[in-house]
Amino acid sequence: QVQLVESGGGLVQAGGSLRLSCEASGITFRLTRMGWYRQAPGKQRELVASITGGATPTYRNSVKGRFTISRDNDKKTVTLQMNSLRPEDTAVYYCNAQLFNSDYWGQGTQVTVSS
Repeated sequence: QVQLVESGGGLVQAGGSLRLSCEASGITFRLTRMGWYRQAPGKQRELVASITGGATPTYRNSVKGRFTISRDNDKKTVTLQMNSLRPEDTAVYYCNAQLFNSDYWGQGTQVTVSS
């Protein structure tokens, strides 16, 4: 079955950096659109960034210029480099895989940015 395993969350001060990684298994990774979503307490889950199988990225406006999504199709991993972190970036971050009409999710990793 499809598994997405995230790593790299933690606590950081405002202005700092974190790197999230997600390793996929059980899926044809090169055909899969990969993304990072986040959900803060009391808020809806929102798309942070996504990247197509051909490595075309998209970002939500609030993270443009600060976050970078990348993928390694050989290692079946997707990475989110987060720089200049702000307290409003605090959330649980989820790895997502979209293939044809199916969505798959990781277990989530907490990112906390202190002011």
